Amino acid sequence: MKRILIPFFLLIVANIFGQISYTVSPNPFNETQQITLTVPGNQIDEAAWGVANNAIYIWSWSLDQNYANSQDCPTNGTWGNSNETNRLAYNAGTDSYSLTFTPTTFYNRTNIGRFGFLLKTKTGSSQTSPDIFVNVGTLNLNMTSPAASSITSVAAGSSINISATATTAATYQLKANGVVVNSTSVASTSYSYNYTMVADADMELIATDANNTVKNRTFVLQTPRNVVSEAIPTWIKQGINYHSTDQTKVGLALYAPFKNFVHVIGSFNGWAVNDSYLMKRDTTNPDLYWIELSGLTAQQLYTFQYRTNDLKKVADPFSPQILSSYDDQYISATTYPNLPAFPAGQGFEVSMFKTGETAYPWQVTNFTRPNKENLVIYELLLRDFTAEKNWQSLINKISYLKTLNINAIELMPIMEFEGNISWGYNTSFHYAIDKAYGTPAKFKEFVDLCHQQGIAVILDVAFNHATGRNPLARLWNVDPDGDGYGDIAANNPYFNTVPKHSYNVFNDFNHSTAATRYYVERCLQQWLTEYKVDGFRWDLTKGFTQNCTENDETCTNAYQQDRVDVLKYYADKQWAIDPNSYMIFEHLGTDAEEQQWANYRVAEGKGVMLWNNQNGPYNQNTMGYKDNSSFDRMDHELHGFTNNYTVGFGESHDEERLMFKNLAYGASSGGYNVTTLNTALNRMKTFGATFFTVPGPKMIWQFGELGYEFSINRCPDGSINNACRTDEKPVAFTLGYDTNPNRNSIYTTWSQIINLRNIHPVFKTKTYTVESNNLTNDVDGLVTRIYLQDNTVAGMKNVVVLANYGLTTRNIVPYFPYAGQWQNLMDNSSYTVASTTTPISLEPGEFRIYGNTAGTLSTSEQNLENRLSLQIADNPVKNKVAKLIYHKVKNGEITIYDMTGKKMDSYQLKTENGTLEINTNYPSGTYLVHLKSETGVSIEKMIVK
Repeated sequence: MKRILIPFFLLIVANIFGQISYTVSPNPFNETQQITLTVPGNQIDEAAWGVANNAIYIWSWSLDQNYANSQDCPTNGTWGNSNETNRLAYNAGTDSYSLTFTPTTFYNRTNIGRFGFLLKTKTGSSQTSPDIFVNVGTLNLNMTSPAASSITSVAAGSSINISATATTAATYQLKANGVVVNSTSVASTSYSYNYTMVADADMELIATDANNTVKNRTFVLQTPRNVVSEAIPTWIKQGINYHSTDQTKVGLALYAPFKNFVHVIGSFNGWAVNDSYLMKRDTTNPDLYWIELSGLTAQQLYTFQYRTNDLKKVADPFSPQILSSYDDQYISATTYPNLPAFPAGQGFEVSMFKTGETAYPWQVTNFTRPNKENLVIYELLLRDFTAEKNWQSLINKISYLKTLNINAIELMPIMEFEGNISWGYNTSFHYAIDKAYGTPAKFKEFVDLCHQQGIAVILDVAFNHATGRNPLARLWNVDPDGDGYGDIAANNPYFNTVPKHSYNVFNDFNHSTAATRYYVERCLQQWLTEYKVDGFRWDLTKGFTQNCTENDETCTNAYQQDRVDVLKYYADKQWAIDPNSYMIFEHLGTDAEEQQWANYRVAEGKGVMLWNNQNGPYNQNTMGYKDNSSFDRMDHELHGFTNNYTVGFGESHDEERLMFKNLAYGASSGGYNVTTLNTALNRMKTFGATFFTVPGPKMIWQFGELGYEFSINRCPDGSINNACRTDEKPVAFTLGYDTNPNRNSIYTTWSQIINLRNIHPVFKTKTYTVESNNLTNDVDGLVTRIYLQDNTVAGMKNVVVLANYGLTTRNIVPYFPYAGQWQNLMDNSSYTVASTTTPISLEPGEFRIYGNTAGTLSTSEQNLENRLSLQIADNPVKNKVAKLIYHKVKNGEITIYDMTGKKMDSYQLKTENGTLEINTNYPSGTYLVHLKSETGVSIEKMIVK
């Protein structure tokens, strides 16, 4: 299939499968003739495609006389935005679509042998499949035997009949490896010749008609190989292996089912097919090919590929680094000094190895990772983080990140991806580090420096899919135009021929196969051991199912047991490699499914962290809008997680920037206007106060701490368009944001708040509640209260956070847990609480963070009998009746919520002390009992059997 590069975002493509009918008039035709391509209207379901005004487009490409050298039609546009030149005309009278063009003009080339096409919507959301090919020229040469572009095995000394037909009388020449072995002098519309096989031969049949029009067809004749079967040495596994004591020896191994034999070609044998480099078969696993290369020179760089019997030439899928003819020429010497040259003529990527290299001198070998629940993750895309876009420039910014007090950096994918300017999700080699950002040694230096500063390094990895340049895709693909790219073949042991979920891009891995699982496990091991990274953020885990189709989003988003099982399997494998490594899933699915991973092996200190997207509600608050503004689900208990494993975030690489929407859509009241820059910047401080103070892992997106306001969809020319989502964005440092006082004040405020959660154990508590815009007496909404409590820790045991996201000054009832002396943690000033319900006045966009002071702590602990309390007798509750015991309550109200935040019941208390029996005729599960009164707040978990 003609290669299509798609910017990485969630793109759902509907296909029409099966060859569609069409006509070309006139036919046959020469490349300089005007032709009309017509497709009957019944071949396309316009309603299913969602097209208006019959907007159907052609995506086309041309090939030379050898049906090779594929080139896109210059007027295709992009896959997501077809050029109007390529829109087909709709003919209402005949219900058909047509396009009239002259091939040489349309494709801007000559000597065209055929063209290919498919039909699509303008945005590429639907398309026809498979690709269609049309021959060009009044003389057409059709191979009868063997087929054009085929590979046929013929024993040496045997003969094979070579036959073909032509549309006009022609004379013929047959060449083997460029040498004429047969020719005819009498013109005929057919050709036949018995060729005696000597050795491997690249064959070419050339036909010439009376007008000196020439057409040729190529095919390959190949002698079978006697592959030696021998047990693979214990020191060799799939990939590139260095001998432990012999620097002149390297072992290579490739898993290649359905291949008859495999050669290694490379700089050590002149890139020639030589049977001295024919790989052996393992006796235990005959699909595993291996070879020992000996006589190598230490410290010398070698490059190589594998060449299979069906002429697939690929780099090793377990290459730590590859060379690319596509990308390397654009990498600067500053970023990657002494980058080796790509070996000419080898087309796709090549692997490289060098024996006897000096190991990186790690300074930190026993890094103690931050506790999962206390992570503050800084997600960044190196491409857009510094102007230089390389590891050294990021190393130079470590002090900036360290001073922010974050304790983890999450890098968007740095595995080998197509191109050099990318988000990185178009991964081609998951095992290899991409050279666009620098050398492997420099990346190790970055990791080492982070560890010296107490900062963990987490890698974003896209195991859902791989691009068409991935060797595991190319080894088993259908490649009708011979350009190396193609649809996944039915016998591919790694990929699905048709995606099994609705969010797929590129080629969909089948995670039920042993081959795919081995590939993933080896990649995990490489990054954890070779580079000492601390864990992974697993992209698009919804794709790890085999149960759905690409058109069924409901299925993809529903609970899938096979997905639960395979991801637990991977968790076990990752923790077996590195028991304390982080696993973070970008699942964004049902609580029922996410609980399976979050609560998996928690008794052993394991468990998976899950992304918790709160961009929408937080942005509603920062913009000043009450609707859909509750971010209560920052609370892990509302997800049903045993531990606090929800990675909450208000921004990520995938969400619109808070500041962009603040400035574009912010609310206003009187003289207060959120769309005013400094006003919006101040509200970002309040976001930090109501975000970092919630216990559990947190993540921020780069430059949020500076109020970065450029849209996720900003184009290089400054316009806003969804098609520009993955385009480069301005660098905040280049713009001087870090030295701007108003922007830097966000950085300073966030740093202070993060420091509070780092030094005070109470911020790690599991006893907390998040109340955003859900109290009945906050009639205008946009009020946030957060309560933390941990009586088991020394020092500060309670924290109360208050915020006014409204547009006017508000008197907010704080509901302190108890009266006494408190401390404003942002300025260390004392605050005396005489009554827990005395309102506190907050300006619009203002917040407060209060902690109980050490001086009053012992007093409050010694006088627990004078404090509000709530108990649930006989918990878990049986027989559907719960007995609630309360103490020191004034004007109290008890409300029951389920774990999704749904209100079940509410009871007004009429006494200060007493019991309340309630009917818990609820489904079995866990519920939260909230007690609010003038004397404080208490929350307890109730289990109903």
